[in-house]
Amino acid sequence: MRLFSGTQASTSSSEQREFVALNNLADNPGATHYKKRLGRGIGSGLGKTSGRGHKGQGARTGRSPKLGFEGGQTPLRQRAPRRGFHNPHAVVWAPLNLKTLKEAVEKGHLQPGAVITMKTLYDAGLLSKKIDHGVKLLGTGAETFDKPLHLQVSQASASAVAAVERAGGSVTTVYYNKLGLRALFQPEWFARKRRLLPRAARPPAGRAPKFDVVGSLPPDTSLPAAAAAVAAL
Repeated sequence: MRLFSGTQASTSSSEQREFVALNNLADNPGATHYKKRLGRGIGSGLGKTSGRGHKGQGARTGRSPKLGFEGGQTPLRQRAPRRGFHNPHAVVWAPLNLKTLKEAVEKGHLQPGAVITMKTLYDAGLLSKKIDHGVKLLGTGAETFDKPLHLQVSQASASAVAAVERAGGSVTTVYYNKLGLRALFQPEWFARKRRLLPRAARPPAGRAPKFDVVGSLPPDTSLPAAAAAVAAL
């Protein structure tokens, strides 16, 4: 069976029909092309350096600059001016909600009635791996919070403190600087480096009234006087 290409514009017997057969099968013009052959003599125009030129970055193999690289000069993304303001003295707290604490007690990760330090929260997986300035206790879930916990955190909201004290616990705000927080969460790093734990650092004068005590290393897990009186009732 033979096929023919194109549409029949006329039915006259004198019109010649072009049939497609095995002897005239071919790709469309431009569908295929020969691969460019490099380094095959000067006469080819792409011999010797194969179109790469002499020396320089483009002539080397295995060198592919990353996106935005401009030959060593300052890239455009860094030359463009920045908009907005970044406060280098901002204090960023890692949030911790009462709802999360209640769920951790119900799952057995925290023991009610015990002193819960930030190290305890860190080991229980309730805090992120990166903590800049400390942990702040927030009041989300304060309406249903009923676990007697004695917490040692950096800061706490008024609603969170009221909920914890209503449940028979206490909240103590403890100050640690960045080095102290690292020693608190990862004391094994100092032991591996054969270094002593850093001494307790006092808070800046402007922030001192916001903290009850200065954090110690290792942390003090004894109940405060007010919390011990509540626990004895």
